[in-house]
Amino acid sequence: MDKTRQAQLGQHLRNTNTERSPALRALRGTPAEKEVPLHVWGLNEEGLLAGGLTGRTWAGWLHVDLLWVDAGLRAGGLGTQLLARAEELARSERGCGFARVETWDFQAPGFYRGRGYEVVAVIPDYPPGATEYTLTKRLA
Repeated sequence: MDKTRQAQLGQHLRNTNTERSPALRALRGTPAEKEVPLHVWGLNEEGLLAGGLTGRTWAGWLHVDLLWVDAGLRAGGLGTQLLARAEELARSERGCGFARVETWDFQAPGFYRGRGYEVVAVIPDYPPGATEYTLTKRLA
């Protein structure tokens, strides 16, 4: 991997995007420009991981990267609690007005729809044999 060229490529694209997009120009130099990790953990009585959510906030959006709950605890509300806590932190502490997540058809599109998320994109056969969904939600 050529890290120097990769960094150059990233900087060239950033400069071009900033030049061409009034929205990105306005974002540059503000606190919302920085991508900040967000983690929420669910522990059992022994202090072991029972579930968790990792994501990041950027430009007024919460991006949920990973959400997992132990199989024995699913349907018990832990996933809903983790997601609600992440949304609240993103809204109240980071000023986010929206959230987004990608999930596959065999994972949790119904879970997210049940919590107010709306499907905005469907990519069939990604990967082959599965469908990917992108869902968003207004947090305000």
